[in-house]
Amino acid sequence: MDRQGRADAVDQEMAVRLLPEEALTALGRWWAKNEPAYPDGTPGAHAVVYVPARWASIAPWPAGLAPASHAGDARVSRAEVTGMVADALRREAFREALVATYVWGKGKSGTPGGSGPSTLQKILAAENLDASLAASVTALREQGAKEAYMVLHKAVPEFGPSFFTKFLYFAGQALHAVPGLQPLILDRVLSLSLRPLAAAVGRATGLDPDGTVAAWVWAEWDWTSHRYGVYLSFMHAAARQIAGTEAWPSDAAPDLLECALFSGAWTATG
Repeated sequence: MDRQGRADAVDQEMAVRLLPEEALTALGRWWAKNEPAYPDGTPGAHAVVYVPARWASIAPWPAGLAPASHAGDARVSRAEVTGMVADALRREAFREALVATYVWGKGKSGTPGGSGPSTLQKILAAENLDASLAASVTALREQGAKEAYMVLHKAVPEFGPSFFTKFLYFAGQALHAVPGLQPLILDRVLSLSLRPLAAAVGRATGLDPDGTVAAWVWAEWDWTSHRYGVYLSFMHAAARQIAGTEAWPSDAAPDLLECALFSGAWTATG
């Protein structure tokens, strides 16, 4: 069996096993602690801190964000970004939607000379940006998340999966219903949270005794559209799994699980 065959076999086994008991217990503890912050059972209140003045060079600047002249800290939540993206999509103001999701994704770590504003400026300068964003939203609306991912993958310089999946996630939230599985954020933190789980499954089954396949497929960046599809399938199934326990809200969407894993609620040992 070649490396891709072993990777596919590990994926299939993970889809059967899903989250181990220790993960369910840890996630249950996370929810017990964080339930007051998310009373509606969604991560909509999950907010990040950013400094608007550090993004003063960025345009168009969404009206829903604090004025770019503001030199102090500001906060913006997932729910607020979803509202901004919904408004922007109605006007086909795709750049505004991108800026809102990018600032939320970068937060306070976006500095004048760092990878926040400087990288976003490069993305906004790409000639094919508007066409790519529009095509991805059309693909998301008409075909689904994996197809939308394919549209953006390697399409715009400097606009990698860690940030364009944030754009797709919020677009999916704004559109409410899309064909197939709702898009989720996939970044380095999420990928590395699944790598040790894949490694443990690979070791237990003998398909990946040294963890090299897990490290290959759950890399730190630049995941294929196939990997994004695997990720969505696993996360949606795992969300249904944990929603069936008493420790998790029964009607919670998969993005609550994504938020919990991103927050470090559970780390597998691989």
